[in-house]
Amino acid sequence: MKAQQRRKYSFDTRSVMLFAALSLGGVGALQAQTPSQDKAYSYGPGTGNPSKAATTAFNRADTDKDGKLTEKEAALLPAISQRFKELDANNNGTLSAVEFEKGMHF
Repeated sequence: MKAQQRRKYSFDTRSVMLFAALSLGGVGALQAQTPSQDKAYSYGPGTGNPSKAATTAFNRADTDKDGKLTEKEAALLPAISQRFKELDANNNGTLSAVEFEKGMHF
């Protein structure tokens, strides 16, 4: 059997090969992290759908899942908590989803 010979590349050739490998790996990583256009993963002002952002925030803050926020639950959201009484349009001591969404637009 013949002994396998290792090729010895010059420093320049190895550098180019390393650069190419790193570049191709970086491109693959970027493509893997880019969300597709048909699936939006986050909601918020920049997505053009603030009502989904409001619904998501409301549902997270509504810990007892009764469909309304008490002052204690609203404390999880400082911007809403500071204006709780102002946003409670019917003065019943809770915020409905509609009252909450109106508060998100101010």
